Amino acid sequence: MTRITFVGHATVLVELDGARLLTDPLLRTRVAHLRRRDRPEPSGELDAVLVSHAHYDHLDRPSLELLDGSTRVVVPRGLRGLLPGRFDDVVEVDVGERVTVGGVTVEATFADHDGSRRPFGASGPALGYLLTGSHKVYFAGDTDLYDGMSSLADGLDVALLPIWGWGPKLGSRHLDPSSAAQALALLRPRIAVPIHWGTYHPLHLGLRRAPAYLREPANRFRQLAAEIAPEVDVRILQPGESLQL
Repeated sequence: MTRITFVGHATVLVELDGARLLTDPLLRTRVAHLRRRDRPEPSGELDAVLVSHAHYDHLDRPSLELLDGSTRVVVPRGLRGLLPGRFDDVVEVDVGERVTVGGVTVEATFADHDGSRRPFGASGPALGYLLTGSHKVYFAGDTDLYDGMSSLADGLDVALLPIWGWGPKLGSRHLDPSSAAQALALLRPRIAVPIHWGTYHPLHLGLRRAPAYLREPANRFRQLAAEIAPEVDVRILQPGESLQL
């Protein structure tokens, strides 16, 4: 059984062949100037945490502090020092390197994104992760389109693709609904789940202006995906919702 649960933002719980892996844990209702529109679900017991890069909304120390210190944490090479010291099992990886978690092979993949953490200068590569067991699941982290993305396409079952950010504007080197739909044509997954949208919004904008960019990116992505990659089954999950393969 494979179950994908969209916890919110870039946090996804992947249950694959008995292993439970959580991506980029962001488990707080408020993060600096950002407010979450709902309460995050507890993660439960985990076999591994996968951190894609050093940005504050992907490597969130307070969220990591909520997890069991015995959980294996996989991070880009050079970022061990940003983790809370309570973790006993930390594995640093770079593109092409693999880690085994239960019966699942976790391979670090390239991401076209600036993974540095400002203002302190800690840096490591930005990564995605390809999870291979009885199904193949690709978590893109934060990335733009890049040459070679199609090399991940061999028998891909699920692509977890970022399609937006946390506010009304999106910075450079991110996938937006249009480029994420183009990524589907390269990746050719059976199922696509949009992530990195619909969860956090800036406090100063208030609730009245928040709903548009909490919902429109996913609808736009589904519309464009139907035009560019009609063979892909797009599943829009609200935070806390799951799909089962």
